[in-house]
Amino acid sequence: MEGSSGSLLLVPLGAAEPDLLRWLGERLEEAFGRSWKVAEERPLPAESYFPHRQQYLSDHLLARLRQADAPGVWRGLGIADADLYTPGLNFVFGQASLAGRFALVALARLRPAFHGQPEDEALFRGRVLKEAMHELGHTLGLGHCRDGNCVMHFSNTLADADFKRARFCSRCGRRLGMAP
Repeated sequence: MEGSSGSLLLVPLGAAEPDLLRWLGERLEEAFGRSWKVAEERPLPAESYFPHRQQYLSDHLLARLRQADAPGVWRGLGIADADLYTPGLNFVFGQASLAGRFALVALARLRPAFHGQPEDEALFRGRVLKEAMHELGHTLGLGHCRDGNCVMHFSNTLADADFKRARFCSRCGRRLGMAP
């Protein structure tokens, strides 16, 4: 896997549950073999909010996230408890700089309650993990995968996200230098 040192920095953008961040950090450490730490919470910038959409522009948040860069950071992953969009799409579950070092996960639409369904913490956390791994995969140079089970498969809907697994297929895993 690219780079031999540094840790994953989880950056809460807005309020983030410490238990969720701890759980996510532990799962990502298992997946990527990287230690992790949580940065100080950063407020969601008012200038990134578009009231007519009731959403934040993910491109702005990703640019802000790059300011969290520091020595010893392998990758930075923003965790935004907000609904995000990017031009050309109604919403995004996350966004990354392809082959860059920063990515972003949007929690709002991953929550069952957002869609009028009963809360399901296990389902929610599984979605968050898949999205985090997907976006970090982009930072490592992976594009979207045709294998519907691979975490790198594009999720246009929650059904897509729920179907895929929280792991890389053998092809994507090999590209990252991970054992099958």
